[in-house]
Amino acid sequence: MQSSRICRQLFANSILLAFAMPAVYSANAQPNSGEPQWLSTGQIITPLAPNGASFQALNPGLADMPQYTAGQAVTTAVSPDGKTLLILTSGYNLESYTTGANAGNTNPADSNEYVFVFDISKGDAVQRQVVQVPNTYSGIAFNPDGQQFYVSGGWNDNVHIYGLTAGVWSEVPGSPVALGHLALANAALGNFGGFGLEVYPMASGLAVSRNGQMIVVANYENDSISILTQNAGVWAKTGALDLRPGVINPAQTGVPGGEYPYWVSIVGNSTAYVSCIRDREIDVVNIAGTPSLITRIPVPGNPNRSVLSADQSLLYVAQDNSDTVAVINTGTNTVAAEIGVSLPRDLYSNEKKYKGANPNSVAVSADGMNLYVTDGGLNAVAVVSLSRDVSNSHVAGLIPTGFYPNSVSVSPNGKRLYIVNGKSANGPNPGYCHQGVPYINGSSANCNASNQYDFQLTKAGFQTVPTPSSGDLSRLTERVLENDHFGRRMAWDDERKMAELHNKIQHVIYIIKENRTYDQILGDLPVGNGDPSLTQFGEATTPNLHALASNFVDFDNFYDVSEVSGDGWPWSTSARTTDTIEKEIPVNYANRGGNDNAEGTNRNIDVGIAKYALRAEDDPLITIAGGSPNPNLLPGSANVAAPDSAEGGENQGYIWNAANEAGLSVRDYGMFIDLARYNLPAAFGALNIPEDPTPFADHLQVAYSTDPFLSQNYDIYFRGFDNSFPDYFRFTEWNREFQQFDANGGLPALSLVRLMHDHTGNFSTSIAGVNTPELDEADNDYAVGLLVQAVANSKNYKNNTLIFVIEDDSQDGGDHVDAHRSIAFVAGPYVKQGHVESKFYNTVSMLRTIEDILGTPHLNLNDAVAEPMADAFDLDQKTWTFSAAPSALLAGTTLPIPPAAYDQASLSDHPKPLHDAAWWAEHTKGFDFSIEDHLDTDKYNRILWTGTMGDKAYPNTRSGLDLRTNREQLLKSYEKQRSMRPPSSQSLQKPISSVATAGPSM
Repeated sequence: MQSSRICRQLFANSILLAFAMPAVYSANAQPNSGEPQWLSTGQIITPLAPNGASFQALNPGLADMPQYTAGQAVTTAVSPDGKTLLILTSGYNLESYTTGANAGNTNPADSNEYVFVFDISKGDAVQRQVVQVPNTYSGIAFNPDGQQFYVSGGWNDNVHIYGLTAGVWSEVPGSPVALGHLALANAALGNFGGFGLEVYPMASGLAVSRNGQMIVVANYENDSISILTQNAGVWAKTGALDLRPGVINPAQTGVPGGEYPYWVSIVGNSTAYVSCIRDREIDVVNIAGTPSLITRIPVPGNPNRSVLSADQSLLYVAQDNSDTVAVINTGTNTVAAEIGVSLPRDLYSNEKKYKGANPNSVAVSADGMNLYVTDGGLNAVAVVSLSRDVSNSHVAGLIPTGFYPNSVSVSPNGKRLYIVNGKSANGPNPGYCHQGVPYINGSSANCNASNQYDFQLTKAGFQTVPTPSSGDLSRLTERVLENDHFGRRMAWDDERKMAELHNKIQHVIYIIKENRTYDQILGDLPVGNGDPSLTQFGEATTPNLHALASNFVDFDNFYDVSEVSGDGWPWSTSARTTDTIEKEIPVNYANRGGNDNAEGTNRNIDVGIAKYALRAEDDPLITIAGGSPNPNLLPGSANVAAPDSAEGGENQGYIWNAANEAGLSVRDYGMFIDLARYNLPAAFGALNIPEDPTPFADHLQVAYSTDPFLSQNYDIYFRGFDNSFPDYFRFTEWNREFQQFDANGGLPALSLVRLMHDHTGNFSTSIAGVNTPELDEADNDYAVGLLVQAVANSKNYKNNTLIFVIEDDSQDGGDHVDAHRSIAFVAGPYVKQGHVESKFYNTVSMLRTIEDILGTPHLNLNDAVAEPMADAFDLDQKTWTFSAAPSALLAGTTLPIPPAAYDQASLSDHPKPLHDAAWWAEHTKGFDFSIEDHLDTDKYNRILWTGTMGDKAYPNTRSGLDLRTNREQLLKSYEKQRSMRPPSSQSLQKPISSVATAGPSM
């Protein structure tokens, strides 16, 4: 009865929240203020909901940026005497110069990671000191004597030693201590010191022996541990152990194990327990004397952080993907129990066993009665009541936190929790330096360059919470369930509509593009909440995207959940990220090591192919890296960053796995492709896969899948991510197969299509003259339009196929509402026409819509409670058409577009790029466009703005204004302002029409 009452109340509250939701998801509260806020995920955070809680940003006190606060807080540690709390950051935390000749370039003095030192001797946390560290990766620990602490140096491949003198912490002589992997690097062979292609070492979690004389460090990218010992007060590396089975015992060559070691706990002075994420095992190592492997303990999830009970008889290990904590008996080295740490079962039964809570740290209360687990995916700390029989332990409740909690510590008396979260809602910038709309009221936004890149706006939070009573915990649990919408039910009309669409639609084509905001593309629409002053690639450049928005639905309140492509691809294909992605991507984007494992490769190795010989055949580069073949390099097909399915299928939590589970056919065009052999330097030219516009006719395989399932269901002639290659030719390859399906039948139920050239780049090597950002965008736009047109003209699939288009992230442009607001499109039968939809939708909403239409299982907790985009559809609107039109910009390329395809009036006075390919190549010299976002993205954004918008001031504001009304006046005012600027600064857009296009193109 109690459970039923709570569920009914949750449902009622969720309905009220849905109606109360603002037109723009971010609340007016300052980002990371602790006030309730909507997130791009659709969730709400309420870190001040617990009675007596406090919440603060982490300010390192930079002299020239006193208001700056850090992001990506990842680890907490309490001193042995319980009086000091350390908070470590590991992530982006790069700041740019804001004035002068270096404006927009990284300011080294202000670009560090940090250890925040808090006095917690009286319960409340008072900041006493900040220690700057060049690079880190999660690892920090006190010496048992409390006089030193240690920080792992990330890709610097070292350990920093800090000592306490007169109440002040400082690095001791001889620190940092090198671990030796960088010394083995040979960059000419693609060996940067870590295992894999162009992989750096990464010193990660570390632990200290009980006697304080030994430190064990997990070498995340070297599949090993290093041992440091102290002699006469001086620390030095004295041992190491490669954890891979085939290295320890040659008879096990090619057997997976010991890979991606992340965390360490030490029992006494002799035994280390190492969490190996990829292989889902805890490696038990004897560290007394020469290190040696004792045993490997298999666990069901991806083990990350661990903590020992007070008597060290039990080890509690947080596990992503299984959403459990493994309890390991250290006497027998066996798993004594698996404790579910997601949602309380009496409030959310989770019969489908959906995952996505992302447990990522664990702490034990002083009395051993409670376990506290940070559930990053739920924005909560799970309070686990521990039973004498640990198998009977259960989640007693949930405590709401900030956005994506990463670590929790408990005060020695058990009365207070210290929690850090790594992310924040970006929201409209509260410090924008002009009021109103400048091109209407005449005010100006002559502001200095500012740090507005997505990750620079992503801030950490520090929350203190008095340990809640059982009654308060019940209230807080309800709050978390409301925040995450676990009581939400679909409206009956929407449910009926989606059921009808499931009956009428047999095919979905899902297109993923790259990196654009709403204002950047559609800010010049005659309708919707767009700011034309931020529009870089308007109607003249992207006529087809504008037609899709005008003829069908303009989603002017749609958000990409992700920050960047590194987490954008997981969100776009699986409706979640794993904790591995959350930890690695900010570090990787800061150029601090780590890898982008989001699309099936691990350490740039195609792990979708299990057998080493077949990998080497597809990618001969792996036989070069390190100087010789290495069958112990990530053997097997496990993917360290992949999500599991709801039923526990390892690495099978993607939309295509769900389609396959439903018995539906899938075809992949360009998603999850190994990119290693594109655009290789001259020294490896023989291995390069050339930019061939007609690979099918030339019998040239240009794509190698990185996903075990997709490898059986993909087009080997459809090129993956490559900025040198126009999307026009990707379309022609897709269309070759589509026309065969249209003639003969057999179109798959789900087609995955990657059209990526709106990423832009590779200006000196691009083919067919598509070699500036404007041309790249126009090429991408036309390819999307041609695909929609092909379906619209199809004889067999026009009336039973829907096309969904999304950006994987929106990091590369300005937007007056939010850094996450982006473009999204739906085209086909039963889609509303000439409609503006301002309801909040996001990446997960689109995936939920595809699932409901195709009848696939849901992927995880996120899409299971998400609302489908039902308001985009009209069951009476079956008739539709679409005609693609190339931007006149493309007339200056050598793409084989028939002259008749162009609007002849636009050709007579067509716009041209502001700068040529040589200008772009010079200004992006040294940039790596081979992988999405594999460059200084903040700097590139500024070059992109200047190169397309001339001397117009770089945008550094987010007004958050609703610009849906008086659009005609706004657009005319902007056109007047634009015409008054010098010619060199005018954007490359034809005058904006003030008349909305209603209905489909004819």
